[in-house]
Amino acid sequence: MPLLEVKDLRVYYYTLKGVVKAVDKISFSVEKGETLGLAGESGCGKSTLGFSLLRLVPPPGRIVEGKILFENMDVTSLPEDRLRREYRWKRVSMIFQGAMNALNPVKTIGDQIAEAILVHEENVTKKEALERAAELLKMVGIDPRRIKSYPHELSGGMKQRVIIAMALALNPPLVIADEPTTALDVVVQAQIMNLLKRLKKQYNMSMILISHDLALIAEIADRVAVMYAGKIVELGTAEQIYNSPKHPYTQGLISSVPRLRGPKKLEWIPGQPPDLRNPPPGCRFAPRCPYATDRCRRGEPPVIEIEPQHYVGCWLYTK
Repeated sequence: MPLLEVKDLRVYYYTLKGVVKAVDKISFSVEKGETLGLAGESGCGKSTLGFSLLRLVPPPGRIVEGKILFENMDVTSLPEDRLRREYRWKRVSMIFQGAMNALNPVKTIGDQIAEAILVHEENVTKKEALERAAELLKMVGIDPRRIKSYPHELSGGMKQRVIIAMALALNPPLVIADEPTTALDVVVQAQIMNLLKRLKKQYNMSMILISHDLALIAEIADRVAVMYAGKIVELGTAEQIYNSPKHPYTQGLISSVPRLRGPKKLEWIPGQPPDLRNPPPGCRFAPRCPYATDRCRRGEPPVIEIEPQHYVGCWLYTK
């Protein structure tokens, strides 16, 4: 049984200018101890999907259809008090995008980590929570004495480590990392990714890594789901996605990554992603696809398994 199973999930934003179909009938699963990479352009629905797994989609967004099953528990039907008490942070936590804005500037980092523990754990004193906070800081490579520091006294990389410590405060089986290296230089990015890999192995936790950076995902993911315009267009092992991409969008993404060896001329995907308030009929990538036919513009392709563990939604592979 998968640790997490998502079935036909739809998450829409009801705005004054129309309904934005940010996540539109998505299905996937995450196994115990597995890292799933979620890749795609900005605005394709990756972060909305991450927030929906914690039922934290900000207004005017809401889950309109589908199931989120965690250890066979239906998260979509849990009352709010059980979500806070039994699910969020205890079973699934999140490393939020942009540590610069995720921390409270007027509270010490020790108090912020301790607060996450006190809110979710009964019979824990403030002193015990602070001691646990110091242990967590040490675990992520920060001097435990920094529990008395304020966010402005830390570098960007240290702030990101604090966010990681908060996400791991209750030893959750699944962590969602939403663009965990945003606004960090390449050296600090490598440090953060190495830290995540070490902690994942140490605690045998599962992870969903959300990023537009395919190279970053390649470092850590076991499987990769490629999103485009609110849908998963290809899903497979990291080796399948990087060495044998099938969907034209995935092929375009990988071709656009700079390489030290190989063709010097960079390729790119022409055009712009569609407006999710009014997506095109048929395949949403058809207006930008070099292989598009009338069939692509008329009907949405089904997602089919073309080889073991490799799924693609494209009429090129459907009879």
